[in-house]
Amino acid sequence: MERNLLLKIQYDGSAYHGWQVQENARSVQGVFQEALKQVLHTQPDIKACSRTDTGVHAREFCLSMKLSHNIPPERLLGALNHFLPPDIAVLSCEEVPLDFHARYSCCGKRYVYEIWNNPIRSPFLHGRALHYYHHIDEKKLNEAAQHFLGAHDFTSFCTLDNRDMGDFTRTVTESSVTREGDMVRFTVAADGFLYNMVRIMTGTLLAVQQGRFVPEDIPKIIEGKNRKLAGPTAPACGLYLEKVFYKPQI
Repeated sequence: MERNLLLKIQYDGSAYHGWQVQENARSVQGVFQEALKQVLHTQPDIKACSRTDTGVHAREFCLSMKLSHNIPPERLLGALNHFLPPDIAVLSCEEVPLDFHARYSCCGKRYVYEIWNNPIRSPFLHGRALHYYHHIDEKKLNEAAQHFLGAHDFTSFCTLDNRDMGDFTRTVTESSVTREGDMVRFTVAADGFLYNMVRIMTGTLLAVQQGRFVPEDIPKIIEGKNRKLAGPTAPACGLYLEKVFYKPQI
């Protein structure tokens, strides 16, 4: 009997060219599929909640797959973790309704961008946080981040490619900048994200820190619907997919 399984995984993306299989590069999906093949001796069709780019990390990344194999979810979890490398781990595995789809059933995601704000770099955060030398005024950046809240056309905060065509409106439900010691975090949740949206938001907030913009400029940048109006795209190293949201019954 066919079953549909939802797996939640976690990975450090430093050594990978993103989630999706690449022809001539190592990807998280490619490594995960190899582990699946070792366990099941077959290759299920994996449905992922989204893509992540080269160097981006995930504290919770969701995928679904339909199996005829009768392996119990808890045994599949343990077996996959045995064959996966140390920088990828399966957190949970559970059976879900057959019509569940990791991407299309998703109703929102939360990302966190982490910035190590200290004149001296941390060797332990290399590839895992952006090192920013000059002091960040997190209160000022948090003020700017509030302007992202609500439903807006985020064309100004998107790198255009074939991924995003048509409606560029997204509803942001959470947007804040906080500090814990020398770590500054930009947290943003929405019903969906455009290509490079969080990294461009982060780059724009850092441009506020640098005096290129003031917090009140953010609504004008949004209204302008022009990528050239916003700040640069922040490096991938500080970005984490933090949480994937589904309807309560899942």
